[in-house]
Order: sequence, then structure tokens, then C-alpha cells
Amino acid sequence: MVGAEAMVSGTGNAGGAGGLGGGGDAVESLGGNDATSGDPVVGSSSVPAEASLRPRGLVDLRGRVRGPSVLGYPAGAVVVVSGLPGSGKSTLMRRWSGSAPVIDPRTVHVEYQARMPDWLPYAVYRPWVRLQHFLRLRAGVRGGGPLLVHDCGSRAWMRRWLARSAGRQRRELHVVLLAVDAGDALAGQETRGRWVPGRVFARHRQGLAQLLSALSAQGAAAVPEAASVVLLDRTVREHVAALEFAPAGGSGPGSAAPPLPSPAPVAAPLPLTSPVPSSLSLSLPEGLLDRRRSSPP
Repeated sequence: MVGAEAMVSGTGNAGGAGGLGGGGDAVESLGGNDATSGDPVVGSSSVPAEASLRPRGLVDLRGRVRGPSVLGYPAGAVVVVSGLPGSGKSTLMRRWSGSAPVIDPRTVHVEYQARMPDWLPYAVYRPWVRLQHFLRLRAGVRGGGPLLVHDCGSRAWMRRWLARSAGRQRRELHVVLLAVDAGDALAGQETRGRWVPGRVFARHRQGLAQLLSALSAQGAAAVPEAASVVLLDRTVREHVAALEFAPAGGSGPGSAAPPLPSPAPVAAPLPLTSPVPSSLSLSLPEGLLDRRRSSPP
């Protein structure tokens, strides 16, 4: 893979713009100092446009002219892509789908919609669709290997559950948050020809605004269940072409795993009975032997 690998941990770089609110309620960029020591600052001119980024902690890429073309994650990581309805989550996940299986509730929705009569409202079978999505999500997490999960991002309990489930297999949870404003998200809904109800959009908008405010105040500690949180705006979103899942230090998805250590030599098993030296006599007095034979068991 072409490009340098930048490691960023801790809080993101100051200077990103944008937020989830529309107009005056836009959330300001995350502040704080860059925690990288000796590594190039992500989004600055010192990072090549083709650079790959293996994020740790909070990484705010908003407001950049260009972003990394590749985001790298540990082998087997679960990456949750979050954002407002219409922010571009599904488009981004289709672009990244060559790297890992995708779990998207829209997939189940479309499948069941095709089976149901046109006159049946979606609200009637929505609970069944949600149940099927959750079952697929649980199976995907338990199956091991890298996984991409489509989620609104406003439900902390979902992230915690994913983190616990992945953690049982010693896998990490990572979050990519599309922090576009409400106007861009509504325009995205118009482009795709699908709209969510106003109250649903308002609920997601409020939840994500709270999440961004917590990230601004607390940094990565606001999402302790995630090993990294990457914030993208609509400009940088277009530059992230792919994901990579590889062990730390690997050069790509096809990197060979480190060889397993040679097994320790196994000691010879102890004999069940020790040999008796021929010099020892185990004979019993003849009279005692006769009495033992004649006694009842």
C-alpha cells in the first residue's frame, strides 16, 4: 500500500469545523493538543494525500482539505459507522464493503418489504424487521473477523453491547462518525429519494449533538467502549476510499500472521508402577498367605 502510516491518539487536532446542528446550534470543533509525538499531524501538508491512518483515541478530521485514503484497523475489529439519516453512511459502507462484511438494517428492511403486500404498512412488521436485524448483528459479531456496522450513533447502549461482545473475543470496537450538519443530511435524503419522519430525524439529531458535545468536553473518554472515534465531514468523507484490517505492523489485509511459538517439549509420562528391584523379597510367610486365601472377601 502506498503512503505513510500515521498514528494519532488522544484528542484530535483543533481547527475542525462543522457539527450536527443546523444554523446557530452547530457544535464547535473539538479542541485540545495533538497527542502525536514525532508523527505527522493528520490533515496537515506534512501528510501525503495517500497516507493511511491507524486511529487511536479521538481523531477529528473535520475542516481538512484532504484526508487519509485508507483507515487501518486491527484484524477482527468491529467498526461502527454512525451519523444522521442522509449523511452518507450507506454510501460509505458500500465503498468499504470489500474490506469486511456489512450489517445494515436497511438490508433487512428491503428484504421484508419485498415479501409483504404493498397495502401493508411498514409499521406493522417493523418489530420483526428490527428483531431480524439484531439477530444478524449478533451472529456477525460472534462469527469473528472484521465487521462493518451501520448505526445511527445516538444509542450508547448499542455501542456498549457491541464492545462487550467483541471484547469477549479480544477484538476492538471503533467508531467512524459522519459529523455533517442537518441541512446536508436532509439534502442527502432528498438525493436518495427516502425520508425519515421528522420526529425520528429530530431524535437522532439531538442524540448525536449530545455525543459531539461530550466528545468536545471529555475527548475519547466520552466513548470509553471504543478504541477510536474518527470524525469526518462531507469533504474528508470523500477521500477515505477504503479500510484495512491487519495486525499492528502488518502491511495490509493479506499480511501473514506472526508464526506461533514452537510447543514446549513434553516430559515423558511417569510410569504407573515403579519397577521392583529383584533383590527385594516380597514373599510372605506361608501360613499367613494360606490364611489370607481362606478368609472371605
